Amino acid sequence: MTRPSPVLSLWCTVALLAASPLAHAQVAPAAPAASAPGPTLEKVLIEGRRNDTTEQRRQASAAKIVIGRDEIEQFGDSTLGDVIRRLPGVTQGGRPGRGGDLRMRGMGSGYTQILIDGERAPPGFSIDQISPELVERIELLRAPTAETGTRAIAGTINIVLREPLRRRSDEIRPALSSERGRASPQFSWTRNGHLGEDASINLTLNAGETHQRTDTLTRTTFTDEGAAAPALDQQGSDVATSVRRNLNLSSRIQWRLGPGDQFMLQPFLMHSESRSRSTGSLAAIDGAPAAPYASRSGSGASDFDIGRLNLQLMKRVAPDTRIELRGGVGSFSLDSSSTQNESAQDGSPVLDQRSDTTIRDRSWSMTGKLLQQLGSGHSLVGGWELENARRRETGATLIDGQLQEGAVGTDLAASTRRQALYLQDEWDPARDWSAYVGLRAEAIRTRSSGGDAPVDNRSTVVSPLAHLVWRFDAPRRDQLRLSLTQSYRAPSLQNLIALPSLNTLYPVPGSNVASAPDRAGNPSLLPEQAHGIDIALERYLSAGGVMSVNLFHRRIRDLIRNVTSLEDVAWADQPRWVSRPRNLGDATAEGVEFDAKFRLTELQPDWLPLDLRMNLSLYRSRVESVPGPDNRIDQQPHAVGNLGADYRFRGTAWTVGGTLGVTPGYRTQLTEFQSQELGLRRVLDAYVLWQIDGDTRLRLSLANLAPIDSDSVASAVQGSLLQTVHTVGRTDLNATLRLEMRL
Repeated sequence: MTRPSPVLSLWCTVALLAASPLAHAQVAPAAPAASAPGPTLEKVLIEGRRNDTTEQRRQASAAKIVIGRDEIEQFGDSTLGDVIRRLPGVTQGGRPGRGGDLRMRGMGSGYTQILIDGERAPPGFSIDQISPELVERIELLRAPTAETGTRAIAGTINIVLREPLRRRSDEIRPALSSERGRASPQFSWTRNGHLGEDASINLTLNAGETHQRTDTLTRTTFTDEGAAAPALDQQGSDVATSVRRNLNLSSRIQWRLGPGDQFMLQPFLMHSESRSRSTGSLAAIDGAPAAPYASRSGSGASDFDIGRLNLQLMKRVAPDTRIELRGGVGSFSLDSSSTQNESAQDGSPVLDQRSDTTIRDRSWSMTGKLLQQLGSGHSLVGGWELENARRRETGATLIDGQLQEGAVGTDLAASTRRQALYLQDEWDPARDWSAYVGLRAEAIRTRSSGGDAPVDNRSTVVSPLAHLVWRFDAPRRDQLRLSLTQSYRAPSLQNLIALPSLNTLYPVPGSNVASAPDRAGNPSLLPEQAHGIDIALERYLSAGGVMSVNLFHRRIRDLIRNVTSLEDVAWADQPRWVSRPRNLGDATAEGVEFDAKFRLTELQPDWLPLDLRMNLSLYRSRVESVPGPDNRIDQQPHAVGNLGADYRFRGTAWTVGGTLGVTPGYRTQLTEFQSQELGLRRVLDAYVLWQIDGDTRLRLSLANLAPIDSDSVASAVQGSLLQTVHTVGRTDLNATLRLEMRL
């Protein structure tokens, strides 16, 4: 795709190059040049902030990475996913600057566990639904523990929401983003205060409106081996515009009940609504068979609400004994509708389709934990968890005003109950050693009614865990980690439910093709289970910097993957191609991950005070039941890396920084007859920060500064026919100007 070269993009590129080398803006807020603090005081503040998250990483039982508020707000990101995608070993789906599901170690999103304040995310939750303004810190756990849960073959992302400060304060952050000339305003307000002498409160409100345009080109080609011309060659062009409005509210209220005792109330509310319109065309190329339609138009609307209320009680029942009790209730609702109208070349109608879906989720959870200190450096933790979620989903697709042929509509009632028990022991067997052993048993039962057959799927997994840390290089505090774990991935509710979704490009009762299958669930799925080993070497520098290299290996049993095959189906009188999840057998995944974060002066005192962040991960995987080459885990690239730098100009109130993230293109052989290729993904981000005074900052953020198109090719072999769908999506620069004020 061609595009104009924005003046803003050119200006910002020149400014960024002129400011090179870049440096890391993890410093205390600067005053104007005339009243800048002395270098000694500034150094103390920098080390305190940097050491906080670094020390949490060093003291953790299992390998993890922690980033705090300074790094979260550094680039002024509009979505939390954009913050996390720069972290070591993290890849993101979707187009750059648009958010998408997050994957640790290049593995699909189902392999990554998402926690909010240490608890599993509620039904219907997406990371991009949380504004970065609501988050206190983010933790990436590379290996599971009994307490945080073992549904984490790739790892765990724990999002900790804002905590009350001891002082009263207000922060406001108005912002305005622009993408392709479409302005998107945002506003955030954070309030810290007291409720009497023994209670504190944090309240964060975030509101925004996002305007986007999405351009997509698709070319579908069917080539028969030995044929002079393709059996099918069609090119489609689609343009969609959308507006999304969202309102988020998060609060944390804490009461101090006595020494070591605390009660916490944490409500979370979210409302979002989106509206979209799209137009498109489809044409045959070079005399190929005519396309099923010439032009189309469509519209969509959705509204969803999330509500969650969590309570937590921490009580010290003896000098060395503490209990924690948590409870929560939640609600998720979605109402969506879409229309699509297709027309022939002469304008006559070909298809009039309308789909409506309503989802209602209700959930509750209860957890309990007992912590017992058995002596200096020795603690025992045991706990239980109980969680229940119920879903009611209704919907229908109408074709020309009638229920889609072969479909009966959706009227689904489903429930999932999860129970878990765990025990873990942490102790220091010697002066420079720390050890951890844990055991977790977890059972999940999923039931549903609706569709052709009810679903009743049960699974139980017992996971032993062990972690060992050797701190061998005092006083530099270097350490070596070893983790032996067992983790698993449970089938999702969507994977288990057998209700079919029928392809309208090749409607029932006719046949379809392998590249345009119907979709259905599989109620007989087993959970994936993985045995893992992690070895990490970590070096901690004098002023808070850290370097580490981590090696991991996972042996996976009962791998789940969507497989397209020709089936005799109840919704058609002839066989149809259907994509449904199946257990494919065994697989392995392994890799090496390097990450570093430090200031150059930690290596040589007379060097430039430039802060650097870098990470590089190399991956390899193999699915044994799929012929090679490229029979890797779905969505796992060969490599992913990020390089960033930040610099604060001495004697001024200006800081600049940037990060380049690269994921090389790769090919995946999904099954014997299916494959997928994804092109190079490169994202360059930059920011300029002006510290106006001690309480006011102005930040210009540039996301996807040098945009390249997203490119993918999906292929399927049907007999001697090779079917390919080549999709190209345009990406664009997104610029945000944000004012940050503390009142």
